[in-house]
Amino acid sequence: MSSISCTKLTLFTISALIIQFIGLSLFVFAFFPVKPLLSGYSGSESFRRPNCNDGVDANRNEATLPPDRRKFLYQEVSEMPPSYDRLILMVIDGLPAEFVLGKKGQPPSKAFMEAMPYTQSLLANGMAVGYHAVAAAPTVTMPRLKAMVSGAIGGFLDVASNFNSQAYSDDNLIAQFFKIGWKMVMHGDNTWLKLFPGFFARHDGVSSFFVKDTVQVDRNVSRHLGDELSRDDWNLLILHYLGLDHVGHIGGRSSALMASKLSEMDEVVRKIHTNILQNLENDQGRTLLVVVSDHGMTENGNHGGSSYEETDSLALFIRPKNHASGHTLSNHDTIFQVDIAPTLALLFGVPIPKNNIGVLISQMVDSLTDEQKLRALQLNSWQLFRLLQAQLPDLSCRKLPCDSFITDSGPTISECKGSKEKLFCCLYLNAAALHDAWSAEVVIKSNNTEGYGTTVAAYHEFLSRASEWLSHKATDRPISSLAFGVAALITSCLILLKLLFVIHKKVPAQEIQDVDNYMKPWKLDEVFILLGILILVISMGSSSMIEEEHYIWHFLTSTISLLFFRKAIQSFDLNKAVGDLISVEKKNYTSGCQISLLFLILFCGRILKGWHQGGVNWTNLPDISSWLEQAGSQYINLIQIASCVIIFMLGIFVLFLLQSKTKVVMVIGLSFLMSGLLVLQHFMKHQNMSASNNKDATLSVQVLYAILGITTVTVVLVLPWVMPKNTHEKCSKWNLYMSASVPTEIQNMTPISALKDSLYVIGCMYITFWCLLQLLLQRPINAMPLLLLNVQILGYMLAFSSCGSHHNKQWVEIAALYNLGMAGHFALGNSNTLATIDVAGAFI
Repeated sequence: MSSISCTKLTLFTISALIIQFIGLSLFVFAFFPVKPLLSGYSGSESFRRPNCNDGVDANRNEATLPPDRRKFLYQEVSEMPPSYDRLILMVIDGLPAEFVLGKKGQPPSKAFMEAMPYTQSLLANGMAVGYHAVAAAPTVTMPRLKAMVSGAIGGFLDVASNFNSQAYSDDNLIAQFFKIGWKMVMHGDNTWLKLFPGFFARHDGVSSFFVKDTVQVDRNVSRHLGDELSRDDWNLLILHYLGLDHVGHIGGRSSALMASKLSEMDEVVRKIHTNILQNLENDQGRTLLVVVSDHGMTENGNHGGSSYEETDSLALFIRPKNHASGHTLSNHDTIFQVDIAPTLALLFGVPIPKNNIGVLISQMVDSLTDEQKLRALQLNSWQLFRLLQAQLPDLSCRKLPCDSFITDSGPTISECKGSKEKLFCCLYLNAAALHDAWSAEVVIKSNNTEGYGTTVAAYHEFLSRASEWLSHKATDRPISSLAFGVAALITSCLILLKLLFVIHKKVPAQEIQDVDNYMKPWKLDEVFILLGILILVISMGSSSMIEEEHYIWHFLTSTISLLFFRKAIQSFDLNKAVGDLISVEKKNYTSGCQISLLFLILFCGRILKGWHQGGVNWTNLPDISSWLEQAGSQYINLIQIASCVIIFMLGIFVLFLLQSKTKVVMVIGLSFLMSGLLVLQHFMKHQNMSASNNKDATLSVQVLYAILGITTVTVVLVLPWVMPKNTHEKCSKWNLYMSASVPTEIQNMTPISALKDSLYVIGCMYITFWCLLQLLLQRPINAMPLLLLNVQILGYMLAFSSCGSHHNKQWVEIAALYNLGMAGHFALGNSNTLATIDVAGAFI
């Protein structure tokens, strides 16, 4: 290896990179697995017992059937008449179930109960059945809608698809309804139109990301309500209301607009239910109203993670009056969101989607006969058993003959044990055998209540076990692929390190000595930066450390600032000779400025750390932002206005610290002032959230965007050329006319120094404009953290530009600024969970 040639070196390097790419690919595909799905759509074969030739000829024949014939076929083979004629699916985006049903056996808060009197009366009278429907992560709209209509759990990568939804091609209820000729109408979130293009006869879609709009976005849905309820030409009406989710994004759960938005939704429920009762009295068909939410929300109004507040979605089934059985549930009963799909499929007589892992909600079929209830459980069991056969090859009828587990005395649930395949096969056959025995007794007119209860229990045992295993299977990650991926990455790193060692041995002695001279005087801050990188890499191996990553960044930022502070104190020089007194005073003045700046950076960092209580484990502890929110919005508004004024004044101040104050610099300073005043005017004139939708607010923001954009592009492209040219012309004039008395500042102005000054101006402009822009996009409570971050960044910039002889190495300064940026990210209330992604500034 010591005599390695250039060709071998190249080959080894390429090999290491290929191994690294393979390892990274293995890790990514294993960490974000794509769950296997059954292709195609369920047909009449789903109403028959699973066998080895499911759907081979049935689906081929059904494809040519017209919708009405297909509907008749399903009703004939399912042996279950549809319980309802029409379905109204009302989706209230972001509504936590505890707002309607309470939490842990306790009723909702008084304000929420008073906001929804009609809905609460339906629950109290037994005409509505409410559930806490547990939503799977990620708790964003698109994958949750898929789960409700298909019964399948999506992958984590569905988060990316949420921003650009594509047509949904897997088996789902919307497609099944379409196949039997249903006419469907949708008003609301346009995600439905992206997922199911061409399925809706009428539709009016609205954008889900314009979160500043809490009023018009729901009016665009409700304006169609009266007309649609008066029509009888639809079978499925979808109403997706976004306003409540937008209220949460803007003001959190405790927003002043939350109660009024709940009242608005309650009024919609009242109108729909009143119309359902009128249609029932006029014998115009039976309509089921299902009120659901796609996910909940955190205290701040965000969502995306897997906390209880985010996964606590609502499933409220409001039935016609004569279908209410009087069976009252406790309002903290829990189901899974995927249970909605098989329940609706069985209630309306269509096949359960192929990839469904949900379980029938038994209380929703309590109006059926015992035979029909068992038939519904049987159909659900057949569908899950087919899915198990696809996931477990050894469960295939050709490999594992399930009838080998049946004994003469009949199987019992307690006897089911062994491998997964044997367990599921045994549980499935237990339920099937008990069902057959009960059916035989019914034929001979024997009233076997105990046998019915045992059969239901056997079906529930199989369904719950199968659903639980399938849900875990959908999110499991292949450990072997993860291990191979990590091993390949480590191998690649070792190869590259070995190559660097070999190259180092081949470098001429003089160059090695130069490198050694550069590397020899390691200082404490340099050692700490490398140590910090090592600490960060090690911490990424623990999920708990990832959840609390903000502590690491705050520690790294404050410690490196403290080391710079120590170095600045040590740079004081009081032991020089009298002849050097002027240079000593100048040096000490610079050190004093650095000490002041670094102390200010440390002070701001400590406030930032306590502003938001991030992470997972200690979010319940008080923080500065919580105290301010409890104190009242007037204090937050004052802080927001003060922060805006200080930010653009600081930008102007730092800009005019530059010695070469050209006209260009003056113009840039004027743009700082104009931008700051526009932001200030926006705050003072459009501070009220409900008024932020008017055209004046939009126009003022557009003007600000134009100023920021034009100024930034112009300065970046022009300033590096203009300032050196002006400097050269100015120096030439002084040399030509007044060479004997050239001022010192003119003597020091060279094209190189002018270029550095232009970069200084560009950096100052970026920092100031970024802070002003973030003041518009961030929540008002984050105005002070933005000011503190602005002070820290400008402080570092000034401290690094005046280091003199004890200048830090550039990579150390870059690392310090990177640490500051990461700490600032978490200081604004962000974390490593999707729930802290703030979309309140969208479309502003």
